[in-house]
Amino acid sequence: MSRTANAISFSDEQAMLLDSARDFCKHRSPTGKVRELLGDPLGYDLGVWEEMLQLGWMGIAVEEKFGGSELGIGSVAPVAEATGRALLSTPLINSTLAAQAISRAGDAAQQEAWLPRLANGAIGSLALLDGEDWGGADSLCTLSADGGKLSLYGEKWYVPYAHTTELLVVSVQFAGQPALALVSNDCLGAKAVRPQRLIDETKRAARVVFEGVEIAQGSLITGAGVAPALRDVKLLGALLSAAEAAGSAAACLDLVVDYLKTRKQFGRLIGSYQALKHPTVDILLALDAARSHVYHAATLVSATALDAAAECACRMAKVQATEALCLAGDRAVQFHGAMGFTYECDAQLYLRRAQWAQQQFGDAAHHRKRLGALLLD
Repeated sequence: MSRTANAISFSDEQAMLLDSARDFCKHRSPTGKVRELLGDPLGYDLGVWEEMLQLGWMGIAVEEKFGGSELGIGSVAPVAEATGRALLSTPLINSTLAAQAISRAGDAAQQEAWLPRLANGAIGSLALLDGEDWGGADSLCTLSADGGKLSLYGEKWYVPYAHTTELLVVSVQFAGQPALALVSNDCLGAKAVRPQRLIDETKRAARVVFEGVEIAQGSLITGAGVAPALRDVKLLGALLSAAEAAGSAAACLDLVVDYLKTRKQFGRLIGSYQALKHPTVDILLALDAARSHVYHAATLVSATALDAAAECACRMAKVQATEALCLAGDRAVQFHGAMGFTYECDAQLYLRRAQWAQQQFGDAAHHRKRLGALLLD
């Protein structure tokens, strides 16, 4: 691990992705547009989603033979950062992770069936949680085989954009072993998808109930490769969530600085007071550390199985980025005073994003517990 302990590479392609994505998101997702979509059932603008597809973002980590650009999963991080900065919420991350699960664990037929579709804009999503806790090891969803038919039972919580997805990659138990079921939306009953309200109202998720949902034999992924693929996909999810959180923290810092430079109290700009200067610098330092961790992890991850160095980097990035966003959101609310506690203040958008981001793919305590075993044993 020592050889890669400080490795950070940022390719020309990644720099171009970051610049273009920032410019795109800045113009397509101003704060006013974000607020317009808070109550929208879909949760995102279909026109913006189509433009993202035309930019090729869905195929960044998909192999060229399946219609992608094959830039690698690490190259999705700058795009996730840019969307986080603009609070632009779309199915981009969950579809990317669904493609990664199929790419890492699926057979040739499953890859050929789904990867081109996902690269071209079909919406996929991971259905992993059986409850609210990332600490659980085994899925409570089960597959039973009866006369050659496979029937899926159980439920999954907080499935991102389940109301609009075309493919659910569901973690299940089959014959006592972990497996993945590829469930298309036309297999689900009318009341299977039950929307859940999130603290971050820019996001959408649902509880999906499987009551004997039948799937084809070719839609089941089994074997020794499932468990490591699931582990890797969860780590990649932590990385992309961290990148998004780092972008949101940067935007929140901008909000804080703009307010400190315009708000006057007792005839002075409040930004001149040390009691506000020092916490603002703390946010900046936390943000810089978060971005360093994110792009260090993005350097180490690849299409092959993640090694111990990559695992550590992904977990560290998730801890640092979400804690940076929590600090920024909390300070933004406090600095705005009474107005900061109202939903009309934009600081609330970042505080809510921070509360949501903490829980995605494990919170800080979850990752620190596992880092302790990796680093100290």
